[in-house]
Amino acid sequence: MEGPLLCLLLLLPGVLSAQDIINKDLINKKIERKLDISSQLVKVSNKITLENGGAAPVKSFLLAMTRLEKDNLAYFNVQSGSFVLKVTETQVAEHGDLAFYRADLRDPLQSGKTLNVDMEMTMTQILEPYPAFIQQGEKQLVRYTGNHYVLTPYTTTTQTTTVTLPSPNIESYSRLKPTTHTDTSITYGSYEGVAGFSVGNVGTGISGDSSVMAWFTNRVVEECNKRSNPVDTMTVHYENNSPFLMITRLERVIELSHWGNIAVEETLDVLHTGAKLKGAFSRYDYQREHNSYSSIKSFKTIIPASAKDVYYRDEIGNISTSHMRVQDDAVELDLRPRFPLFGGWKTHYKIGYNVPSYEYLFTAGDEYVLKMRILDHVFDDVAIDELQLTVIMPEGVRNINFETPYPMDRLPDTLHYTYLDTVGRPVVSVTKRNLVESHIQDFTLHYKFPLILMLQEPLLVVVAFFILFLTVILYVRLDLTLSKDDATEAKMRVSSHCEQVHGHHEKRARLYERLEEEIQKLKSSKDVAHSQTATKKIQGSIKEECQAITDLAAKIRLDNAEYAEKVVELQKLDKTLRDSVVQQLSHVEKLVGSKMSKQQYMDAEVPLHKRKEEALDKIKGILGNI
Repeated sequence: MEGPLLCLLLLLPGVLSAQDIINKDLINKKIERKLDISSQLVKVSNKITLENGGAAPVKSFLLAMTRLEKDNLAYFNVQSGSFVLKVTETQVAEHGDLAFYRADLRDPLQSGKTLNVDMEMTMTQILEPYPAFIQQGEKQLVRYTGNHYVLTPYTTTTQTTTVTLPSPNIESYSRLKPTTHTDTSITYGSYEGVAGFSVGNVGTGISGDSSVMAWFTNRVVEECNKRSNPVDTMTVHYENNSPFLMITRLERVIELSHWGNIAVEETLDVLHTGAKLKGAFSRYDYQREHNSYSSIKSFKTIIPASAKDVYYRDEIGNISTSHMRVQDDAVELDLRPRFPLFGGWKTHYKIGYNVPSYEYLFTAGDEYVLKMRILDHVFDDVAIDELQLTVIMPEGVRNINFETPYPMDRLPDTLHYTYLDTVGRPVVSVTKRNLVESHIQDFTLHYKFPLILMLQEPLLVVVAFFILFLTVILYVRLDLTLSKDDATEAKMRVSSHCEQVHGHHEKRARLYERLEEEIQKLKSSKDVAHSQTATKKIQGSIKEECQAITDLAAKIRLDNAEYAEKVVELQKLDKTLRDSVVQQLSHVEKLVGSKMSKQQYMDAEVPLHKRKEEALDKIKGILGNI
């Protein structure tokens, strides 16, 4: 809101004077404005040389902008050299239709001295697609409407404005002399001796198409002209095929774990705010055309270099038409939606990844500090209408202090429940509207977490398994039947005896292995006396195990004759095996004592070895059935 309503307010009676607020001793000795309208954002950079023409030192100065600029202002920064000035919004009674900001100087500006100030601001949704509807394959034209002069409450000695465009294709532009157009830039000025509030913009926020509103606006403009306050609007109508992508809502969830991982997931609703598509969409024409102009096939998202387990999906599932490039300092994602985005079209998707916590989480005892980005680089010249950042912390966190580099609205804290939680995990959420790439900064989260709570989840797992095992043990051993089941008990007795048979047979098999080892030792040492002593002891142990199995067979016969016969057959096969081993031992003793030739020994060993193998195979089969 600028010139016409400004003049109207000057006509109204009873308006308070702004003499005590606006310091008339300050002069803008020089202003160099750079206006970048090459993307969907309007980026303004003003280099201002302030001069104190009064006698008293000046501690602050005012910056002004229209209500339209303020309502769409995303980023605003004022600094002198490397020092960022503190800026506070203020009100000037006589200019209620404008927005004013008071910038406090680091050191007072002395009389006759000058100071260089840099002001930067980024605005969204200022550019107007014109025409608002285009057909597939047409170029997108947009229109910018603003001021030829920098809106300021102070007199300006000299000022110039340089407008940066994305291409040299311009339909029309205003020509307040002197004006120069070269390739992709338009230069307005320099303009000399511009009084404060001398130029306004017809686009003041007055809306409506009725004849009454048009008459009212014309009367205001006429009155302004009578007061030597001419309305002179800067308009640039040009080609701009840059992506007009607006993220209408971005939900960023950061789940923090003290076990070494941080999970990040973003849910995005993206809308193409450029000129809307007129008519039907033809996939054939779209693939045939080399230049799709304002339609969007893909865009690049940048995430941290340590990101892993990256996924990109929508309601249908994973979107495979995307590529990931790992670079030294970042991971670049080339995201391609399932369909191209034309004006008015939108898409919804999720992107997530994991990063190691040691890069972002710092600790000293029970004190923890988390420093991470409020948002990632979604795409170039991004515009975000609404952002909600949610941080889920470990269970047991207390003394939470959340700090952001710029004001954000904090939502009520909540609790989040997941695996092995008891009282819930604290959740901190903040929200902000109208963000751009300059808002990609770090937040700081301070909290306390007792180290003893790190044992909570492992102990819960141990207790859970203990209860599970205890339940199984009780269930297996607990008999809730009211009457005695003889058949079941008999089966249990037979099963127990069979298990003992297996145990004794395993011991017996190990004794046979020892006996085989003694036979091999005898071949090498030829000490028959020592061998007989050792083998006699082993054979005694084998007989003990055989007797134990025979006793078990008798017990099994009382409950199950079939299993008892199998055990008896096992004993017969074992006797065959034992006799074969004893004969092998006898042959070796004869061979060592030179009572048998080597050829005779080898001829005798062949049938013995075959008999042993057959017995072992049959024993294995019987053991598998009992």
